Amino acid sequence: MHEIQRHVLLNPGPATTTDTVKWAQVVPDICPREAEFSGVMRQIGADLLRIAHAPAEEYAAVLFCGSGSLGMDVCLNSLLPEKKRALIICNGVFSERAVEICRAYGLPHLVLELPETEAPTAAALEQMLRAHPDIGLVYTTHQETASGLLNPIRLVGELAHRYGALSVVDTTSTFAMLPLHVLRDHIDFCMSSSQKGLMSTSGLTFIIGRRAAIEASQSYPQRSYYANLYRQYSYFEATGQMHFTPPVQTMYATAQALREYFAEGEAAKWARHTRVFEAIMSGVESLGLRCLLSREQMAGLVAAVLYPQDPRWDFQRVHDYCYARGFTIYAGKTAQPTFRLAAMGAIDTADISAFWRVFREALAELGMLIPGAAADAR
Repeated sequence: MHEIQRHVLLNPGPATTTDTVKWAQVVPDICPREAEFSGVMRQIGADLLRIAHAPAEEYAAVLFCGSGSLGMDVCLNSLLPEKKRALIICNGVFSERAVEICRAYGLPHLVLELPETEAPTAAALEQMLRAHPDIGLVYTTHQETASGLLNPIRLVGELAHRYGALSVVDTTSTFAMLPLHVLRDHIDFCMSSSQKGLMSTSGLTFIIGRRAAIEASQSYPQRSYYANLYRQYSYFEATGQMHFTPPVQTMYATAQALREYFAEGEAAKWARHTRVFEAIMSGVESLGLRCLLSREQMAGLVAAVLYPQDPRWDFQRVHDYCYARGFTIYAGKTAQPTFRLAAMGAIDTADISAFWRVFREALAELGMLIPGAAADAR
C-alpha cells in the first residue's frame, strides 16, 4: 500500500477521504449476487439506520446506485399517492431541483417560494397546509448546499404530520455530520449519498424511510422503473440484493467509511466539522470578506463567500492557484456571486490554516486586493 497524494477538498462534496477508505475499494473481483456481498450491503443498511437513530422495526435503508439527486428523484416519484400533491419548500437551487423533478414527472405540486436567504416560518407553512388539504408530502432541504442555509426540519415535520402529510427531507449535505434523529425530527423519509458526510467514494445513494409508508406506496402510480422505491425495497427484502447492479467498489469503501464513522463517534465527528467551519469563518473575517448569510442562519457546514468588490478579483485564477497547491474551492450557485468553502470530509483545522496561507499567497501573487487583507497579502 503506497501513499496517495492528498488533496484537501473544500467543495461541498465529494469530500476528502482517508487512504483507508480509498484502499478499501481494492478487493478481489466478486459477483454482487454472492451471499458474501449481500452481507456487506445488509451491514451498510443497518449502519445507516444507526446514524439516523432510526429503529429497524419501523425504518428501512434502501440502497441505489447513483448520486444524491437520484435519491431526491426516488422519493418524489415513489411516495406521492394519486390525487395528492407535493409541497416543496423552495429557497435555493437544490430545492429548485426538487421542483424540476416534479415538473419532469408531471407530479401535482405546490411551491412555497422563499428567497435564498430565508427559512420557512411556521405561519407560512401552516397557511399552505391549511389551504390545501390534498398535500400528501412536504419536501424540505435540510441544508441548502448553495448557500449553507439551515432549514427547520423539525418544525416542518411537526406541521406536516399535524396535517396528515409525509415529511421528506433531503439530508444529502448534512447526513453523518449534523446529528439526525428521525423520530425526534419528525422525519418519515430522508436521503443522502456516500461521498459527503460519510466520507466515502461516489456512486451510492440511499433512502431511509418508514417501512409502512414504503409498503403502502406499492399501490401508488409507478412513475419510474429504475428509481422506484418499493421495487428496490421489496427486491432487497426478498433476496438481499439490489434489483440492478450495485456500485461494488463503492460499497466496500462505504463499509470502511462507516467503520471509521463509528470509531470517531457522532459527537466527536460533529465537533470536528464545527471547529473546521469556525476556522473557515475566522479566515473569512480576517480577510475582511463577507458571507451571503449570517452565522446564525447557517448549518455550519458550507460558507457561501461573497465576491469582494474589487475589479481585479478573478475566482478562476484564485481557484487554479489553490488547486495547484492541493486545495479545491468551489464556485457558487447563488443569485449574488459567491464561492463556497465546505467543512466536510476527512480534514481538520490544520488543513484550513494551510489553505488560508495559500489563499493569501494567491492574492499577493495575482495582485488582487481584498478589503482588510491588502496589507497582509502583500
